[in-house]
Amino acid sequence: MCGRYELHTQPAAIALAFGLHWPPEILPRYNIAPMQNVPIVRVAANGERELAQVRWGLVPRWANDPSIGTKMINARGETLADKRSFRMAFLRHRCLLPADGFYEWMTLSDGRKQPVRVALADGAPFGLAGLTERWISPEGEVLDTCTIVTTQANSLLRPVHDRMPVIVAPADYERWLDPASPGPQDVIAPYPSAAMAYFPVSTRVNAVRNDDAQLIAPVAPEAATDDSEAEAPPTPTQESLF
Repeated sequence: MCGRYELHTQPAAIALAFGLHWPPEILPRYNIAPMQNVPIVRVAANGERELAQVRWGLVPRWANDPSIGTKMINARGETLADKRSFRMAFLRHRCLLPADGFYEWMTLSDGRKQPVRVALADGAPFGLAGLTERWISPEGEVLDTCTIVTTQANSLLRPVHDRMPVIVAPADYERWLDPASPGPQDVIAPYPSAAMAYFPVSTRVNAVRNDDAQLIAPVAPEAATDDSEAEAPPTPTQESLF
């Protein structure tokens, strides 16, 4: 599952990692949440990769109401080719969401939810597998949105959550992004546990209003802040459309 993530790598490094011609004009963000605008890497009409800002929460082109996006921040990788909501996007509109880490909430022995930051062990930025769609309202309003593809958790993250976002290896970026390539189902798999790490972070991440570098600093598991920020955000749901 993926309901929060962060991206703070320098724009020039993002351009290098994702094959962009120019460094993107983006600022560091440490608490990216659903229904916000997020940067995605996709293939433009000219065949080159571009970075675009879209809303996190996919709205299928056939939807009557864009509010459906609140329920579609994640998409189960196992059923992308079968579900009406994602079938066309999986075939033709795949994207990558650059990230430095993502957050999950681990249940402690006393029932409290401890946020943890999950990242690659070497600290490199990575691409989350995504799908993107363009919705047009009856009045002609254009809304570009995306969702993050999930899969079963690897052995490292299984104690934290039973699912995890799909991390696409750099060697698979080309195939995942190429709209002429059939949906690469084999890419949808748990990322190797040995290449990842996680550690507890402050419960300040529970509040979307907090967005600073201290959110990714390690803390002791029992560390807590004031009660107003101790409650974990709702777990993203993957309803029957997925």
